[in-house]
Amino acid sequence: MKALPHIGDVVCAIIERNGRFLIARRPEGKTFALKWEFPGGKVESGESPQDALHRELAEELGVVVEILQQLTPVFYSYSDFSLQLIPYRCLILSGEPVPVEHAALEWISVDGAAFYDFPEADAPILEEYRMLVGSESF
Repeated sequence: MKALPHIGDVVCAIIERNGRFLIARRPEGKTFALKWEFPGGKVESGESPQDALHRELAEELGVVVEILQQLTPVFYSYSDFSLQLIPYRCLILSGEPVPVEHAALEWISVDGAAFYDFPEADAPILEEYRMLVGSESF
């Protein structure tokens, strides 16, 4: 069996505000078009995951964040590639999120996440986050 291409480490942010968190809708023409995701992106060679997260969020959303906590990384294999997704809980320090590279942004509750279509690799992250914060305000 042929090994799947591994695209490497991908960081993602669970950006919290007023009991909700930010999700971003992928644009048409991209992998997982129109699915919702946590904002983030690939870690470049020689870059730490935290530095990659800060860079990606500045590029994609125009925000500066404070990283609060790393959640459990997820290794996931899709049919044509694999990746390691590294999630972080964050707060915005400056800027207001704008969808520079996404079709849309939404602030949603933990319970509301069930109504959005996420890529499969995000499921364990959503579950861990739900268990961490429950339905309580954060």
